[in-house]
Amino acid sequence: MKKHLYFIIVLSIFYAGFDVLAVDVPYLTGRVTDHADILAPETRKIISEKLKSHEERTGNQIAVLTVPSLQGEGIEEYAVAVFQEWKLGQKGKDNGILLVVAPVERRLRIEVGYGLEGTIPDGLAGRIIRDVISPKFKAGDYNGGIDAGVQAIIRVLEGGSVPPERVISGESKKSQGVFLETPDMTIMERILLGAFIFGIIGLFTVLGMMTPGGGGWFLYFFLIPFWSMFPIVVLGTTGAFYLFVIYLIGFPLAKFLFRNSEWYKKAVKEMQKGQAGIGGFPVGGGQGGSWSSGSSSGSGFSGGGGSSGGGGASGSW
Repeated sequence: MKKHLYFIIVLSIFYAGFDVLAVDVPYLTGRVTDHADILAPETRKIISEKLKSHEERTGNQIAVLTVPSLQGEGIEEYAVAVFQEWKLGQKGKDNGILLVVAPVERRLRIEVGYGLEGTIPDGLAGRIIRDVISPKFKAGDYNGGIDAGVQAIIRVLEGGSVPPERVISGESKKSQGVFLETPDMTIMERILLGAFIFGIIGLFTVLGMMTPGGGGWFLYFFLIPFWSMFPIVVLGTTGAFYLFVIYLIGFPLAKFLFRNSEWYKKAVKEMQKGQAGIGGFPVGGGQGGSWSSGSSSGSGFSGGGGSSGGGGASGSW
């Protein structure tokens, strides 16, 4: 047993070290560090001058980093690691911002220091990515996308505003179906998170449909807030709304259909006697037809000392 434990510990340390070294944090050589080599020299110079001028006016430190690939690392974790290593922003003010672009994974992130989260909250950072940077990236214009993104960030920090949100045309909405306004996640992240969320609330939903009496209806009303909020994370607002309506109508309809089945009628009789099993779960019923379930158990340019707590937004194109 001890040998197995030692092996697991050593293996965990090995993989942890491998993960840390998966993507190196480059040295801070300037306000624009183009390791992916996607910017023209003239663009790098123009953006650097804009960032320098903004820092002289406000004290805010903004840096741009492009990397060829994240090598399997999440862009959120990588951006935080770079931000902390570079120490963007003034110490005590934490007024730094980092724009990271990874062209191979087609991912980007705006990491915002503690002191500027009130000025550029996560939603606004997401709008800059979605409405200003991503459209140019989709057209293959990295120079224009990064320059426009930097200008939008500076404009907000100096009291301006970003362009209004794009309105999706009726034709675009029709082509996208009900899955509009989906959260910014990769398809793999969406599948894994969806399996977790729908696996849990789906299990209790099926159990509620199959449970006779007040117990099933208790689960119906109990799960309403879960079906109204959790799917938003995976499907977005519109998709979650349609799914919620399906749940509100589908659950009572399923119970109505089940009530005429032989096993449902048998379960009702057994519950009246005192004990019934629904899908392997014990369900009890007392004199008053009360419901209870079984219990379970289980076990040149340098940072000024600023920091970030993960505020900002990520995106793709």
